[in-house]
Amino acid sequence: MIKKLSTVAAAVLAFATFSVAAQGGAASAPGTNTPRIDQRQANQEKRIDQGVASGELTKREARRMNRQQAAVNKAEDKAKADGTVTAQERRQLTKAQNATSRSIRRQKHDAQERPASVPKP
Repeated sequence: MIKKLSTVAAAVLAFATFSVAAQGGAASAPGTNTPRIDQRQANQEKRIDQGVASGELTKREARRMNRQQAAVNKAEDKAKADGTVTAQERRQLTKAQNATSRSIRRQKHDAQERPASVPKP
C-alpha cells in the first residue's frame, strides 16, 4: 500500500514538473526573457502603491507614475514583439526604468501630501 502510494505521488510530482516546464517554454521565446526588468517593474509599482497608502503620493502623482510605468511596459512589449530583446533595447528599457524610479523618489519626497479624507457626518 505504501509503495503504491509513493509511486502515485512520484508520478504526480513528475507530471507537475513537466507541466510547469512546458508552460514556461511556451509562454515566452528564449530571446524575450526579461526577468530583471519584470522584477524592477513590480518593485516600482509596489513603491507607488506604498506611496499612496502612506500619503507620500497624491492621487494625481500616482496616476502620473502609473502612466510612466505603463509606458515602460509598452516599450518592453514592443521590444519583445520581434522575438528578441537586444542589448540596446535592454539598455533603453533600463534607462526608462531609471527615469521612472527617479520620478517616483522625487514625488514621494517632495513637500506635498495627500489630503486627509474628511469623514462624512
